[in-house]
Amino acid sequence: MTTRLAPPMTEQPPDPPSAGMRAGQVALADRPAAADRSSRRRRTIAAYIALTKPRIIELLLVTTIPAMFVAARGVPPLWLMVATTLGGAAAAGSANAVNCWIDRDIDALMARTAHRPLVRSEVPPRNALVFGVTLGVVAFVWLALTVNLLAAALAIAANLFYVLVYTMGLKRRTAQNIVIGGAAGCVPVLVGWAAVTGTVELPAFVLFAIVFAWTPPHFWALALRYRRDYARARVPMMPVVVGVTETARQILLYTVLLVTITLMFGAVAQLGLLYLASAVTLGAGYIASSVRLWRAPTAAAAYASFRYSISYIALLFAAMAVDVVLLG
Repeated sequence: MTTRLAPPMTEQPPDPPSAGMRAGQVALADRPAAADRSSRRRRTIAAYIALTKPRIIELLLVTTIPAMFVAARGVPPLWLMVATTLGGAAAAGSANAVNCWIDRDIDALMARTAHRPLVRSEVPPRNALVFGVTLGVVAFVWLALTVNLLAAALAIAANLFYVLVYTMGLKRRTAQNIVIGGAAGCVPVLVGWAAVTGTVELPAFVLFAIVFAWTPPHFWALALRYRRDYARARVPMMPVVVGVTETARQILLYTVLLVTITLMFGAVAQLGLLYLASAVTLGAGYIASSVRLWRAPTAAAAYASFRYSISYIALLFAAMAVDVVLLG
């Protein structure tokens, strides 16, 4: 009796994947690529926003809106505030983006600015310049159409002054760069006033003087903390040129001038006791901070003065707005 052996088993090729399985595999493969594209897009948008220096824009708007309240002797129309805020933010962002394009060489040398998009090659330089100029054109057209031509012209004049006079003309040449160039940051109060009244009157110019006197002690305090950065980049900021002690003395002198002008503004704009009390209290605090810095000009004291200057200008202008709303 013979035994029949079963034929040897051979491996069979696997069944081809179904169309549904293939589609699923492709979809899974596409997910990382799609996520990566989305992440790159978010980083690019964030980089362009960073070019506009949003924190500086916030400070400018802190003075613009209260100026509108004082000009209106109350609450301005909501749409006018929104339109002025959007146009002012675009105008300031435009100037800041062009500033980043011009200063990209020295920004790379300073620790405080080494994170900026052009230094880290997150935005091509040409794109940054086109973005800044385009934003300025949009700001002018927007303000001219939704607010008035005077407000638009003032905003663009401030842009040109900041770029041509401060950034290109003064910043790398004189220790008075921020004194003269800081005038660009004072124009938003004129824009706000013009948005409401269609003109610029005496109280608006005193507001301009307040911001003008505030800018040097505000910025020099920051420059004291980062004076080695500016020295490395060969930018003649006050602490680099005249030293720490003299800069602290200049900060104190400008602070006294600033507080004097704020007290004058109460009379010029016919504000009430709420503003006067705020100006005296906040001014006394600022002078005390500047005296501490003058007596002991350390990096910590400089940064404390810088931080107080931000709170000071925000609270002072808020007091103006509240005063005219409550007291008319």
